[in-house]
Amino acid sequence: MKPRTVMVVAGDPSGDALAAALIRSLASRLDSPRFIGAGGPKMLEAGVENSFDLTADAVIGLDMFKKLLHFRRRISELTQLAAKQKPELIVLVDFQLFNATLARSIRKALGKAPKIVQFVSPQVWASRPGRAERMARTLDLLLCLFPFEKEWYAKRMPRFHVKWVGHPIMERYSGGGREEGPDPTIVLLPGSRQGELKRHLPVVLEAAERIAAKQTVRFKLVATTEEMAAHARELAAKQAAKIEVQIGNLEEALSTATIALAKTGTVTLECAWFGVPTIAFYKTSALTYAIGRQIVSVKYLAMPNILAGKELFPEFIQQNATPANIAQAALELLNYEPRRKEVRAALRNVISTLGGPGATERAASAILALKFEV
Repeated sequence: MKPRTVMVVAGDPSGDALAAALIRSLASRLDSPRFIGAGGPKMLEAGVENSFDLTADAVIGLDMFKKLLHFRRRISELTQLAAKQKPELIVLVDFQLFNATLARSIRKALGKAPKIVQFVSPQVWASRPGRAERMARTLDLLLCLFPFEKEWYAKRMPRFHVKWVGHPIMERYSGGGREEGPDPTIVLLPGSRQGELKRHLPVVLEAAERIAAKQTVRFKLVATTEEMAAHARELAAKQAAKIEVQIGNLEEALSTATIALAKTGTVTLECAWFGVPTIAFYKTSALTYAIGRQIVSVKYLAMPNILAGKELFPEFIQQNATPANIAQAALELLNYEPRRKEVRAALRNVISTLGGPGATERAASAILALKFEV
């Protein structure tokens, strides 16, 4: 039998979008299902009875500990919701540290009754591989976006139910191709979370200032919210470089970009999808970086580099993420077209490994193939 009540939890904007698409796919295959949980505006639009907007609390890594008591309350609220509503299926989307704790809390409260699925594997292959064993004890199914992830789990935990469904980016955009504008255009992508913006906005804006001093370039900064756009405009107004700030519509910006300056994360994969040579950067707190250096085992942070096994996108991390370094790398890329062509060709190979369109449908099929006790 199929589940009648489905609980979905997503804790950041990208997870909210992934969850919304999955909810619609599940809804089309179920008989009058009820969706409950916590997420953001996209999940709300998809028909979820959101208990609260969890995406408003989006944080990364150790920053979560600054809101530890708040998140404990949220986990308690969601565990109580699951105990009261007794969903047959619980889907946890990304937001790993929070959702892993929530999964254990629900298992302790409800036992094995609900099926618990994690959509998007945490990067256990990059750091703290011991997390995989805890996941295997808690989850009924783990859905992966990258093919190497399934292989990684299969070698270490062959009994863990892991399925590769491909990456939703393959169905997210129209695929109309790209056409660089007549003038060089640099797209600025500093991130969406408050902590990221605090550290990244001044860096990318100063880098833009340095680039503009040496070359005529058009700048576009893509903001995710009106609040972020207003903050970016306020800072940009103090500089000589003219920067156009837009809210959303990343597809339009990247489809005409010459290069991009982007924080490491999902957005670098979107840059890769559009074939945009990119300078990647990231800054975090000193404590988070110090701990990260001890536990992270991968050579690169930008996913296109990880998938390619080499540095297609130059990376500038922490103290190296300076306006001077980023501007110099950007100018070198702008002024050497053969390198841009080489990167674009390599990016096509990277994208070809992500599976064809239909990742969300494959995820829904894998979930509904589970045996539910209804």
